[in-house]
Amino acid sequence: MKQIDIFIAFFRSGILGFGGGPSAIPLVQREVVLTYKWMNDEEFSDVLALANALPGPINTKMAGYIGWRVGGVFGMLNALFATIIPTVFLMILFLTLLSAHKDKPWVAGMSRAVIPVAGVMMGILTWDFIVKSKATLGWKWTILIVTLSILMLVLLGIHPAILIAGLLCVALFSRGKRSERGEHS
Repeated sequence: MKQIDIFIAFFRSGILGFGGGPSAIPLVQREVVLTYKWMNDEEFSDVLALANALPGPINTKMAGYIGWRVGGVFGMLNALFATIIPTVFLMILFLTLLSAHKDKPWVAGMSRAVIPVAGVMMGILTWDFIVKSKATLGWKWTILIVTLSILMLVLLGIHPAILIAGLLCVALFSRGKRSERGEHS
């Protein structure tokens, strides 16, 4: 039954995640955290941060790791297959339709409508993570990290992977210092 659940979870997020990884991330989060409860929001955030820092499509990286974590090697292959098959099938179908009807106004309108929907979905996921970070960091640190991240990404043009790697290092080193202080007390 677990393998069927893995397939259904990643097939649903794969078939509904129009536009690639950014639009599929909230769908994966809903399936993994809320529907099947395979991990909590903090664990999902860690998987998302690591997947963002590695090269390649984010949806397949997350599917591979979560599938492996939940169902072993077969779960990993199952999740990858469930994630990739809808994309391959829909690409063939939509590209055939788009090339046949590329001069029609409804095709251009459909393509433009996807962008704001994906933006809203990412905004909701971002706000959800910001609100949940209050429990672990508090508002002061959350606002500071969000503000510095925006400044680094927008004004300084730092690549997101470098920012994520830096934040992971800070988290690892601060966690090590906290545990050292706890051992000496």
